[in-house]
Amino acid sequence: MQYRQEYAEPQTQFIDAQSPPEPTEAPTPRRRRPRWQKVALITFLVVALLGGGGLIAGGLYFRSINSGIDRVDAFDGVPEESRPQVVAEGAMNIMILGSDSRDPENSSGSRTDTIILAHLPKDRQSAQLISIPRDSWVSVPESPQGRGGRDAKINAAFAWGGVPLMVQTLEKFTGVRIDHVAMVDFAGFKEIVDALGGIDITVDKPFTSKHSLNPDGRREFVAGPQVMDGATALDYARERYAFAEGDFTRIKHQQQVIKAILDKAVSGGTLASPTKLNSFIRATADAVAVDQSMSLVDLAMQLRHMRSGQLGFFTCPTTGTGRIGTESVVLVDKPKAERVFDAVRRDSVDEIASAVK
Repeated sequence: MQYRQEYAEPQTQFIDAQSPPEPTEAPTPRRRRPRWQKVALITFLVVALLGGGGLIAGGLYFRSINSGIDRVDAFDGVPEESRPQVVAEGAMNIMILGSDSRDPENSSGSRTDTIILAHLPKDRQSAQLISIPRDSWVSVPESPQGRGGRDAKINAAFAWGGVPLMVQTLEKFTGVRIDHVAMVDFAGFKEIVDALGGIDITVDKPFTSKHSLNPDGRREFVAGPQVMDGATALDYARERYAFAEGDFTRIKHQQQVIKAILDKAVSGGTLASPTKLNSFIRATADAVAVDQSMSLVDLAMQLRHMRSGQLGFFTCPTTGTGRIGTESVVLVDKPKAERVFDAVRRDSVDEIASAVK
């Protein structure tokens, strides 16, 4: 996966929302970093995040190749005067954007289907991941190219102004200052899960996916605990049309898959097996890009003791779905959402969980 540093007029197919911008000449791709650098760096990150403290001493070496990760100009053109002030010194807020470049419904690979505000408290003893439905109806600032400047679905910001406009939109919506940005290709789940030898997922209710990776486009899911391979897990995390709650159920399933990957990486002997670890790392090497200033090595060292049980998964409060004009949208519960994001601003971990309920 490669991200370019220019987002002025992305060539995006924007589905169920506003019309896409007119195509323009694509910017010249920058030279990719050597793959071995990315593999080496992410190897260190996984070991640090999953408890391999024995390699922490090698951090100075891995710092030298921190530039091996793909970078995006996430804050380019974001006016400082419009940004929220820092309230809780030492806490960190990361905007995670997820796309599915191999989704059969997505012909461009430029859509952002997953939006997560990840809050890391000052003590780094936990993390709170707040998913924001992609169809949430919010105010989108105007981009330097004159797009936006009105209410729209939140992921319209990416189509109109790339990552910088997404930063502005999320900051305006939440009042939380974004410190860093990470972009993940969730289609990479398939290879990651296969490298782990499958993951354990409990399916609440049986359903049929009609947008499967199978040749006939269908996959049947039965209720109960089961081990999913990569293709099955990706179909599970991708499906939304089979459910009455649509994207809300998909968010829940994505959260299940993320947690299951972390659990399996720790308990499945991945770190103790050089072969498994190498396969796991290579499967993730091309699936991430971050902003220009984010040090993944420093972050990994801060979070090296964290486990999946210390991750809190939440969804931005809403009042359900509705229609605005011709569009089907998600309606934000503004009073509840304000309490949630106020707790994030103040780094009040207990209040975040209670405010979401």
